[in-house]
Amino acid sequence: MHYMKMSDGGRVVIPAEIRHSLGIKEGDTVLFELLDGEARITSRQAQLQRARALFRRYVRADAPSPADELIAERRAEAARE
Repeated sequence: MHYMKMSDGGRVVIPAEIRHSLGIKEGDTVLFELLDGEARITSRQAQLQRARALFRRYVRADAPSPADELIAERRAEAARE
């Protein structure tokens, strides 16, 4: 458990040990989420990894890329116009 004091403007320093564990560096974006009265801090990279893992559960590995399909659809629409 780490204890920090809040400074002016609501600023709190994330302890180095936690920053290193989360892979957060100066200039990175962090996300705060309020869950059951507690604040959870995650890195943007960790959230992206979670989203990708969730997406993979619903898309077969051998399925065409949804991004490639969307691009193809948009190009076909543009060609018709």
